[in-house]
Amino acid sequence: MAKKNVGEKISEIRKKLNINIDELAFRSNLDIEQIQQIEDNTILPSLSPLIKIARSLGVRLGTFLDETEQLGPVVTLAEEKNKGASFSNKNLQVRSHMDFFALASNKASRHMEPFIIDIKPDVMNENLLSSHEGEEFIYVLNGSIEINYGKEIYVLNTGDSIYYDSIVNHNVHAHNNEIAKIIAVIYTPT
Repeated sequence: MAKKNVGEKISEIRKKLNINIDELAFRSNLDIEQIQQIEDNTILPSLSPLIKIARSLGVRLGTFLDETEQLGPVVTLAEEKNKGASFSNKNLQVRSHMDFFALASNKASRHMEPFIIDIKPDVMNENLLSSHEGEEFIYVLNGSIEINYGKEIYVLNTGDSIYYDSIVNHNVHAHNNEIAKIIAVIYTPT
């Protein structure tokens, strides 16, 4: 069975719930065109619109990343880690500056989304802020990242961490245009 991309899963769930794109756009407060582009895999969305879509469809964010679900613990071995998804801001010229590796995509009914994320320099260097319900925890494995959080800017280096409410406008990006690797745990209320 072929692996479905995020857009295909959104479209499948939306149709199963008998919700048209106009209604989903209204519920999620997103543009109709943006939802169409996400479903067609024309753009790779940031987490913020994905969380809005998930909430509007009444599913967890992880539903878009899951392949199968286990009720017990989920172990992800280093050699089994697969590239889960890439996300970028909604600028059509920018395809990706973050590669997400899901660490628990098979865990049923989870409330947290743990990822290892490779952060590349954003060629457009826009650092657009976004917000969504929930909380985030970030631990820097390698390199340096910069986090714009509200009106504050935080620079974190290897071994540093931050925990914040993601309802506040924020952006995570590579510091000094160098590649970084982080562990991020995203919690979104159901």
